[in-house]
Amino acid sequence: MTTGKLVIFTAPSGAGKTTIVRHLLKTIGNLEFSVSATSRPKRDHEIDGKDYYFILPSEFRKKINQGEFLEWEEVYDGQYYGTLKSEIIRLWEEGKHIIFDIDVKGAMNIQKNYPDNSLSVFVKPPSPEILFDRLMNRGTESPESYRKRVKRASMELTYEEKFDVSLLNDDLESALVKAEQIVGNYLNEGK
Repeated sequence: MTTGKLVIFTAPSGAGKTTIVRHLLKTIGNLEFSVSATSRPKRDHEIDGKDYYFILPSEFRKKINQGEFLEWEEVYDGQYYGTLKSEIIRLWEEGKHIIFDIDVKGAMNIQKNYPDNSLSVFVKPPSPEILFDRLMNRGTESPESYRKRVKRASMELTYEEKFDVSLLNDDLESALVKAEQIVGNYLNEGK
């Protein structure tokens, strides 16, 4: 099997990693999105197989037990997220480099499994307070869900130093330009 490069974007929820990853997919060729699997309910705007592979919790646990995940985590109680090994194989067989939009622990696991052909980028919000405001202003969270996300985001902010590059997202346009430079340089290394 041929292998390509892996570009891992990670950050606490609300830091802007998904917006940055979507931009990179539009502007950098031969880069494909790794669709994660999750056991959480699908949101109205999401499409199965495009945003996530939505899997029932019992089926997710079965796939864990069968070793079908490169990485997985129970991010919130009863809500699993993970990267299926079959997704990586599929994209590499298509000759693509793979970009991930993933939580910090998943990013660390991928980085650990592919140390020689991965780049990890931590998207840093301007401040924890701005991050929490972004989460609140999304309007997608119940008070309980918001509380869980803030607690988790506070923990995830402490992981910044564990990744190859830190990208400050205080001005989106600047962050997008910088992300293009970082990823473009990495993909062109060794050519």
